[in-house]
Amino acid sequence: MSGGGARAAYQVGVLRAVAETLPRETKNPFPIICGTSAGAINALAIAGRAGPFSLRIKKLEAIWRQLDAEKVYRTDFIGVFKNSLNMLMSFFHSGYAIGRPKALLDNTPLKELLDNYIRFRHIDEAIANGELEAVSITAMSYSSGKSVTFFQGGDHIQPWQKTRQVGLQTELTINHLMASSAIPIMFPALKLEEHYFGDGAIRQLKPISPALRLGAEKIFVIGVSDSRILNQGLPPSLNEHSPSIAQIIGHMFNSAFIDTIESDLETLNNINRLSQNMTASERERKGLSDLKPIKYLAILPSQSINRIASDYLDELPKSIRLFLRITGATTRGGGVNAASYLLFCRGFCRKLLELGYQDGLAQREAILDFFEGGE
Repeated sequence: MSGGGARAAYQVGVLRAVAETLPRETKNPFPIICGTSAGAINALAIAGRAGPFSLRIKKLEAIWRQLDAEKVYRTDFIGVFKNSLNMLMSFFHSGYAIGRPKALLDNTPLKELLDNYIRFRHIDEAIANGELEAVSITAMSYSSGKSVTFFQGGDHIQPWQKTRQVGLQTELTINHLMASSAIPIMFPALKLEEHYFGDGAIRQLKPISPALRLGAEKIFVIGVSDSRILNQGLPPSLNEHSPSIAQIIGHMFNSAFIDTIESDLETLNNINRLSQNMTASERERKGLSDLKPIKYLAILPSQSINRIASDYLDELPKSIRLFLRITGATTRGGGVNAASYLLFCRGFCRKLLELGYQDGLAQREAILDFFEGGE
């Protein structure tokens, strides 16, 4: 599950459709669970709870249905203004950047919410009883610039280190989760041991890679992009003015949270086509014995999330609306992209939950084939 801030509500809607498609007694259909940023929150909300899969998703959906901005970040005018001022001053004086990491918003409420909900001790129990093979979340190291995947799993899973990618076995905690979901500028970086980490989507060029390295042989992907809409030929909204700051930030966020997973899926699809056209002996002869097709199912929104977000901007707290208006994060300013990541509001989240649920039901046969159709 990829990141995307409030857009991740869509993932839970899809998971509800999966839960209703599979037998009610299903404990956990995903032996390996990987998430980044807001997707990491959903991943650990599944791995860090006991009981049938349908019950876990029902409880997770209840959280998203009752979610509002105040439960994710502080929204008071004084706090937002003070954080904004500190961020601005840090551009001109290095002393303001020393100490507590600077960010526009204080996400302490989210930490308290997740720490009370996720049962981290259950992860070890699930691994020990064979219900779960591994769970991972990815963060970005500000020290090395590498994409670091923190995973908890069986002893047979070995850490890895590749170009810009590191896999570290550890006992996952709330701090790993907050680091993975620390959207730059919006939320403060978090210190893990001696290094500061931020949102894992920023340098995760191959978001599917952790699942494969943990042993997955087929992949279930839930995206949060609008590419399915754009690929149908619907023109994007046009602006007759230069891009606003929010519009620029929105495209930067999209490049991290959306574009990489789409690019990785294209690569996976090309590898599948190549490997399927070669016999095992041919792959062996050409030194490509490790090249094999990977079955996958990707479910993407059937409606534009940006267009949905434009209908719910008024649900944001006044302090956040003022900041977004100043930076151009409005429909007319072309910055709804950026605003959608912060729209932790009941109307928007419930709309995405329902959209994900309907998109999941529309793929019911594909879901059944994914879980029952073998490799």
